[in-house]
Amino acid sequence: MKEYKTITRIAGPLVFVEKTHDVAYGELVEIDLNGSKKTGQVLDTSKDFVVVQVFEGTSGIDRNSVVKFLGKTITLNCTQDMLGRVLNSLGKPIDGGPELIPEEQRDVNGSAINPYSRDAPRDFVQTGISTIDGMNTLVKGQKLPIFSGSGLPHNDIALQIARQAKVGKNFAVVFAAMGITNEESQKFINDFQQTGALERAVVFLNLANDPAIERLITPRMALTAAEYLAFTQDMDVLVVMTDMSNYAEALREIGAAREEVPGRRGYPGYMYSDLASLYERAGMIKGRKGSVTQFSILTMPGDDITHPIPDLSGYITEGQIVLSRELHGKNIFPPVDVLPSLSRLMNNGIGSEKTRDDHRAVSNQLYAAYAEGRSLRGLVAIVGEESLSERDRGYLKFAKSFEEQFVRQGSRENRSIEDTLNL
Repeated sequence: MKEYKTITRIAGPLVFVEKTHDVAYGELVEIDLNGSKKTGQVLDTSKDFVVVQVFEGTSGIDRNSVVKFLGKTITLNCTQDMLGRVLNSLGKPIDGGPELIPEEQRDVNGSAINPYSRDAPRDFVQTGISTIDGMNTLVKGQKLPIFSGSGLPHNDIALQIARQAKVGKNFAVVFAAMGITNEESQKFINDFQQTGALERAVVFLNLANDPAIERLITPRMALTAAEYLAFTQDMDVLVVMTDMSNYAEALREIGAAREEVPGRRGYPGYMYSDLASLYERAGMIKGRKGSVTQFSILTMPGDDITHPIPDLSGYITEGQIVLSRELHGKNIFPPVDVLPSLSRLMNNGIGSEKTRDDHRAVSNQLYAAYAEGRSLRGLVAIVGEESLSERDRGYLKFAKSFEEQFVRQGSRENRSIEDTLNL
């Protein structure tokens, strides 16, 4: 192992090292600061320089610091004992428990499932939330994002899904939180512990005050853990990732430090392929019993659904669940707006022997009646309810009842699919 003192420049979380031998992209790096050590990863390599992203931040590093290239990539210690543990963004336990003894070490930079080997999603996943199960059904192996906005209760919905979701008996949840506050972190941990959901979950936490580069590692750690549990331990795994907007902001921050030419709204031009490298790791593999299903949550800046983050996510994923500020203002939880929401694989997971024969018909009728009632609200504001026909007043009344009885449910209320379709 060779050591070098060839640091030429430091920019934010990046260290530029004059190249002295061939190094690999993603290779781990150790930086010695007179006894204390920091770790990093090769972000870019060219003819003259190697760009290293430092996980713990670059404070204290100077031109005299010693750089070692370790000849290996960042890995996760994979074992079934991960279940019930809380880990940081680098896969290290932060719950006071012992270190994980690996059955296998896996490179976190996994790849998407080979399209030829990919099996078609077809099994219903029950989340216990009526607006999802009844009208935007999640299917095993699907990737379905939640489009939220600042101040909306997306984290509460994420916790509810993580607590309640189930498909089959051999089921686990991998929960990855990126860029959250210490208060939110404590809330997540307490909720998992108090409800007993932690027993079948692996939790990865990345705090807002952690270096931005660690935010880019967190979802890869979570997906690597999910792939191990799914395709080695034959488990059906639900991955909940919040908040992908914080991930994209970290991507933009690192891109600016590298002085890359920015794309739309300052985000790097490769953000589409970077997001795809995460989303496309969901699915099922022919001949394997396990599956990886994804619920990724993102906040739309300014509630703008055309913003690059939701826009690109919508191209890659198989639908979207959209949260409504209007419903939230009416104190309705969860504030899911079913009209712009969509699950493209819904038909694969409903029907006879899965949910109920008339599931599709019930969903279509609810959509049609609610859309009619919603459109009439604008007319009422102009001409008054008295000017409406009896039929229109019926639709108006239905829209209100739909929001109060079907959409609204308690954060601890776990509705079965039978309960949802019988409402």
